Amino acid sequence: MSTEALLSDLRGQLRDGGLHGCLLVRDLHTGDELGIDPDTQLPSASLVKVPLALATVERVRRGELDGATMLDVPPGRITTPGPTGLSRFRHPVRIAVEDLLYLSTCLSDGTAADALFDLTPPAQVAEILHELGLRGITVRHGMGELSETPVERFDAAQVHLAHALAIDAGTSGRGHRVPQLDTTRANTGSARAWVELLQALWTPSKIHPDVGLRVRDLMAHNVLRHRLAPDFSSDATTWSSKTGTLLNLRHEVGVVEHSDGQTFAIAVLTESLVPASTQPGAEALMAQVARTLRDHLRQF
Repeated sequence: MSTEALLSDLRGQLRDGGLHGCLLVRDLHTGDELGIDPDTQLPSASLVKVPLALATVERVRRGELDGATMLDVPPGRITTPGPTGLSRFRHPVRIAVEDLLYLSTCLSDGTAADALFDLTPPAQVAEILHELGLRGITVRHGMGELSETPVERFDAAQVHLAHALAIDAGTSGRGHRVPQLDTTRANTGSARAWVELLQALWTPSKIHPDVGLRVRDLMAHNVLRHRLAPDFSSDATTWSSKTGTLLNLRHEVGVVEHSDGQTFAIAVLTESLVPASTQPGAEALMAQVARTLRDHLRQF
C-alpha cells in the first residue's frame, strides 16, 4: 500500500472510531517520519508533566534545587475518578522533591506536579524549554485547573453531559467554552512539538546528558500502560511514555526502542467525538494506528 493510501485509510479508521487524531511517528536515527495532522495544536492535559520534569531536573543539575529537599504537601482530597497519588490523599505528607518527580511523571499525580510547579512556575518551565531550543509547547498553568472542569460538577450518571459539552462547545479556531480545552488559554502542543521534545531527550541536543537520562528513566517507569503500551511493549522493545487525559482528550507520547537498534518517537493526540468517559476501543484504536505508522516506517 502506498503511503498516501495508508494515511487515507488510517484517517478513515480514526473517523469511524469516533476520534479526531493528530499523530507523528519519527525514526530517531534517520529522521524519516509519517503523520496525520501533526501540526495541529491541542491542549496537553498531563503531557505537560514531561516539560515540568525536564525543567525540574535541569534546575537540580544547575544547583538551583536540591532533589533531597523535603516539602510539606497538603492532601488533594479529590474523590472523582481518575486522579492518583497525593491527589487522592486525605492527610498532609512530607516528601522529597525527587519523589514528587516520580509521582508526577510515573503516576501522573497532579498534586505532586503542582508542588513542583510551586518551585518552578509555568512561565519558568516555558523559559527553560526555550533555552533548550524547544519552542512548540506552551506552559501556561499548573494542574489544579484540570480538576475544575464540568466533570466535577456532574454526578456519575451525568458525566456524559460534560463530555458532550467538551465535544460541542469548541470553535473553528480552537477556542472553547471550557477554558481547559481552549488552546489560547490551556497548556498546548502539537504532535510534532512533542516528538521534537522526545528527540531532544533521546538524542544529542542542548539538554544535558544527565538530565535527559533522568527524564528518560522516569518515562520508562510510567505505570499507566493501558493506551499505547500494549502495541509497543515486548521482550524485544522498551517503551517509555507519558499519557494525558482530560474530558474528551486522550493522548500519549513516547519512544519505542527496539533490540535491533531502531528507535521511534511517537506522539498520538486525540479528541473523542463520543460523549463517554470510558472508551477502551478508542484506546486500542490509538495504539493500532500508531503501530501501523511505525510498521510502515520500519520497512524502509
